[in-house]
Amino acid sequence: MGNWQELTDPASALYGFAPDAVLFCFDARHLTRGMNAALSVAEADRQHDAAREEVLACWRLAKERFRCAVLHQTAMQLLPAVMGNNEHRLAGSPRHALRALNAELRAAADAEGVDILALDERAAQEGYAAWHDPALWMRSKQEITPLAAPVYGDLVVRLLASRQGLSRKCLVLDLDNTIWGGVVGDDGMEGLILGQGNALGEGFAAVQSYAKELSRRGVILAVCSKNDEANAWEPFDRHPEMILQRSDVACFMANWRDKAANLRDIAADLNIGLDSLVFLDDNPAEREAVRRELPMVAVPEPPEDPALVPYCLADAGYFEGVALTDEDRGRTREYQSNRARAELAASSTDMVGYWRSLEMQMLWRPFDRIGLQRVVQLINKTNQFNLTTKRYSEDEVLAVMADPSAFGLQLRLLDKFGDNGTIAIVIGKMQQDEVFLGTWLMSCRVLGRQVEAATLKLVVENARRMGARRLIGEYRLSSKNGMVKNHYEKLGFTTLSVSETGDSKAMLELHEYEPRDVYMEINEG
Repeated sequence: MGNWQELTDPASALYGFAPDAVLFCFDARHLTRGMNAALSVAEADRQHDAAREEVLACWRLAKERFRCAVLHQTAMQLLPAVMGNNEHRLAGSPRHALRALNAELRAAADAEGVDILALDERAAQEGYAAWHDPALWMRSKQEITPLAAPVYGDLVVRLLASRQGLSRKCLVLDLDNTIWGGVVGDDGMEGLILGQGNALGEGFAAVQSYAKELSRRGVILAVCSKNDEANAWEPFDRHPEMILQRSDVACFMANWRDKAANLRDIAADLNIGLDSLVFLDDNPAEREAVRRELPMVAVPEPPEDPALVPYCLADAGYFEGVALTDEDRGRTREYQSNRARAELAASSTDMVGYWRSLEMQMLWRPFDRIGLQRVVQLINKTNQFNLTTKRYSEDEVLAVMADPSAFGLQLRLLDKFGDNGTIAIVIGKMQQDEVFLGTWLMSCRVLGRQVEAATLKLVVENARRMGARRLIGEYRLSSKNGMVKNHYEKLGFTTLSVSETGDSKAMLELHEYEPRDVYMEINEG
């Protein structure tokens, strides 16, 4: 990070660079300057508060000036104790002050919209000697040792990637000797090694516990196993030590096909990319086959002892997250409901009857702070049904909310199978007598259910309210959004231009717009 002068001077190189993200890396000695063992409680509190406010001022200035992602690195606990185990009883202790500052800044980061790089925890886990050399610091003020620098860079990139929606979405589990010991088809359910009273069995239980915790925070769980399906399901239904249950698994593939083929089907069934999958399998031959056939799938090299597998997955950072929404917590339930909808659609020969049978209700409301995290998350992770794949920071979404010449719509879909959560985002901006649609994206899980036409109806209503005469829709070709190339034309827009790169613009005259029948209720709420 640059110094304070660069942050406050509009003529500085930092301003000329116009960063997309700013990372603050205050070191332990800088944060605790002025703290010493002779300070009274009141004097120590004043020093402590001043240090905290300095950091908060930097965050706020960076967000105000650059409207970009702001990251803060917690300081490593590098200061020697002067009192020992009860250092907290020494009011002016720099070591104690640093611990308290890290805790307070974590809490403040939530309120300020700042993402934390938890360097203190990582270094404590691996040992400070692996991260910091006091002699190197004295010679060059280099806090991170050269050997640790690549890992540090990886930690930073994980956070940036997570904000861009690039974290993995699904953990695919093998079964035999991966989440339990033994082979269910040969050993029977009674012969499986799993659960309390056996060190190896407890290790497999730890793998299941960690997978369940990932599911609770929004990671999709799937199964890919060479097994007879009935045998594979039996432990989920009957084994008393099973932690994972049927309700935790969004997609279950147990058959004798090669695993690469099954992984393709899992991705298709869940409507996510293969690059969203992490495949956990104890068999090195299966791992190598998947790596060769599907190099975009992440395939960790798990330790032989299952007790170490959760740490392997956590350290790899596949599922790095920066925010948690209600939709994340209910993701597995959503996918199971989607399967029930698909089964109903497959059995129906009358699409209008099918749509009516779903008893759909679309709820819409303008962008607001209540849905802010989900709006930002959906904008930054949606790639396929996304007309421009333009990404927005939290501050940029707030700017849309504050702009009287713009509107942002968040749409939610409910039906008799449950709540699909927020499934669509549209951002429009008035330009003279036209509303320009710079962002239109949807969750692919609601395709084929008239959501596009219902959304257009809402967009038209908002455009007319603002006094617009026409809509201008933009499409920017990406590596993943080819499915929506003709989105606007299908909704009745007229093509205005198509570039050599495949980008296009289309127009809809509002006086010519005729709303299509949509078999759902549309309400604000």
